[in-house]
Amino acid sequence: MNTSNINRLFILLFMLVPALMFAQQTGNIKGIIQLSDNTPAENISVAVIGTFYSTNTDAKGQYEIKNVKPGNYTVRVSAVGITTIENNVTVISGETVTKNFTLSESQEELNEVVIDGKTNKFNRNKSVTVSKMPLRDLENPQVYNTITNELLKEQVVTNFDDALKNVPGLDKLWESTGRGNDGAGYYSLRGFPVQPTMVNALPSLSNGSPDPANIERIEVIKGPSGTLFGSSLISYGGLINVTTKKPYDVFGGNISFTGGSYGLNRYTVDINTPLSTERKVALRVNAAYHNQESFQDAGFKKSFFVAPSLSYEVNDRLSFFVNTEFYNGKSTNQTMLFLDRGSELRTNNMDELGYDNYRSYTSNDLYIETPTFNIQGQMNYKLSEEWTSQTVVSSTSTKSNGFYSYLYEATATGETVLGESLEGVVFARYVSNQNSKTYATDLQQNFIGDFKVAGIRNRMVVGFDYFNRNVVNNSSAYVGNGYVYIGNNIDKFNTLLGALGASNPNGGDDSGILSQAGMNAILAGSQINPSKTKEEIFSAYASDVINVLPSLSAMVSLRLDRFSNKGDITDLSDDYNQTAYSPKFGLVWQPVMDKVSLFANYMDGFSNVAPSENGSEIITFKPEHAKQFEGGVKLNLLNNKLAATLSYYNIEVSDKVYSIRQDNVISFFQDGEQKSSGFETFITANPINGLNIVAGYSYNDSELTEGDADFKGRRPESAGPQNLANLWASYRFTGGKLDGFGLGFGGNYGSENKIFNRNVAGTFVLPEYTVLNASAFYNVDAFTITLKLNNLTDKEYYKGWSTINPQNPRNFAANITYKF
Repeated sequence: MNTSNINRLFILLFMLVPALMFAQQTGNIKGIIQLSDNTPAENISVAVIGTFYSTNTDAKGQYEIKNVKPGNYTVRVSAVGITTIENNVTVISGETVTKNFTLSESQEELNEVVIDGKTNKFNRNKSVTVSKMPLRDLENPQVYNTITNELLKEQVVTNFDDALKNVPGLDKLWESTGRGNDGAGYYSLRGFPVQPTMVNALPSLSNGSPDPANIERIEVIKGPSGTLFGSSLISYGGLINVTTKKPYDVFGGNISFTGGSYGLNRYTVDINTPLSTERKVALRVNAAYHNQESFQDAGFKKSFFVAPSLSYEVNDRLSFFVNTEFYNGKSTNQTMLFLDRGSELRTNNMDELGYDNYRSYTSNDLYIETPTFNIQGQMNYKLSEEWTSQTVVSSTSTKSNGFYSYLYEATATGETVLGESLEGVVFARYVSNQNSKTYATDLQQNFIGDFKVAGIRNRMVVGFDYFNRNVVNNSSAYVGNGYVYIGNNIDKFNTLLGALGASNPNGGDDSGILSQAGMNAILAGSQINPSKTKEEIFSAYASDVINVLPSLSAMVSLRLDRFSNKGDITDLSDDYNQTAYSPKFGLVWQPVMDKVSLFANYMDGFSNVAPSENGSEIITFKPEHAKQFEGGVKLNLLNNKLAATLSYYNIEVSDKVYSIRQDNVISFFQDGEQKSSGFETFITANPINGLNIVAGYSYNDSELTEGDADFKGRRPESAGPQNLANLWASYRFTGGKLDGFGLGFGGNYGSENKIFNRNVAGTFVLPEYTVLNASAFYNVDAFTITLKLNNLTDKEYYKGWSTINPQNPRNFAANITYKF
């Protein structure tokens, strides 16, 4: 053995001696925690009171706390929805003491939280968001779908779009553009466009795409929900709410790496720790770094996200919660081909267009940054056994800074350019230097009660809400920057460009300058018209769930909104104030208590529309209104192994505002009407131990029944595919040699989509698609390894909303997670 090896051995022994001495001076605590039916209780918190020693149980209900100093201690077992258990234990140096526990129910919540989360792990039976009060799904006359954190992990979800593929009746319309004020992605929900604008039921603005690192669950609340959520940030089809991860009272967390196709590198960390020995203050930090290239010839996305949150339980009456999120995204614009809205269509489907979806028509030098900041503070104070006060403050801001470009159809087949006939389609590229900021403040005061009047149970929320939003825009105008040709006559196209004196730096089929320096030169003479807009909303609302009988309940709700729009603060002509009312009614009957409920609802949504100029006249509008009637059945059977919602809805929108351009003059009208009806079903199931299923199907029939003659009688372009279906099923072996190993399979179906649908201009149809995905995963000790293959058949498919947006081909991702 040479000298260097002897030195290394000496150093190793020197490091091990203190550890071995420490191990001899400590002991261990281990055991098994079971439910009352002898099934293992997974993810239960086990802590040694008065110390920082803590852990969580594994899938077999086992726990072990190592290296505890000798002495007498109290071990506490706790989780949401169970009665906390405490037991004394004596730790002896060098020995392991075994302490087992059996959990009993805490009212009815043990089945809903513990069994629900770990048996049918894709289901949640209760929400405090949907009705702004604790209410079980079976008691709620409104339909909502919940996507759990467990499902997102199993599917190796690295972006918000993929998370929403698990929701029936929801489909992506428009990529996140990053541009000012409305740069987040758009989705179709019950035939109407919607953006993700809510976090913990509070406004949370973004010009990019939310990072999934801090998501505990996503709740997609269906139908016009103006009564409890207002109008400015939601849709007639519903809203998308993200519930964030919360701190808990023991040390724990995980670190994770995901790598995959197109240079995917994603690192995440989730660390939770108590900050006091009494475990009344806890801090949790979630963070993510994401870097990925596009599948196309150019394009990328980079982002950094960090979300610290703090909880403080002052006593059994008063508690605080603060959630903060910092996000900085940097990406190129995803390719979007805008069809010409001013003339008859030249092509009607993808085959006729002939687009090569691997072409991006951009460069990595042209990118946009979308920094976002959100902070929410919540104080809960128990006024009495029947009433709780909830005070909430929220501040949110988002920016857009950089180049936004898009392609707009210019000329096409058979048309002449410089006297020459050109076979194919030409798109013009337009670019703007975005410099925009949106910031908002929201204040809420809710009083939540659970009381009886004349022996009849009432669950009520009474609230007041103030919302303020400002948009500061210093972006440049849109300036033309070359052309893109799609066709088979590229030589003639190049000749025509040469006659125009245009350069051709990117391979012969587009022209224009694709560098920052070149873009800045083009935009140097571009006009900037600074503007600042401001709106304020003052609201009051109340909702009461009345249990007429134990099996029969009625919901009665009303909201009053006072809307104040300053418009451009330098232009007094667009100022206006408006008052709107929004009622909501619902009935729930449980013919089989806690298993089957029949429900019906009437819900109202509204939208305040800013004044517009008709010629020299400024005209104001009434609020648009949407009314929904819905009925269906909710099931929770076989001890929560099967949960399902089936419903039929009908939404009618009246007083829709629309505009018509004629001879370069835009005129506005308010006699539009739209109807949207359909059927939806959402199922989560755990038919056998280890097998979990989530599935959904939706059918939507939408039509503009009154309004612009070009659209009347047509399916709106924002309605998305008429039929949508989603499925994910996974099986994890729970014993034998394959213990911890599992497989997953599923996918999405969308019928054909009329992304451009007009009486005069014609129809452009995207074809139907079926995209299949599969995964394999293995849990061993504290490690989980997951392999995921998306788009198994390499299906070429598209999304759009008068635009054509290519979607990802086959791609692979591998994830490794270490839990501590």
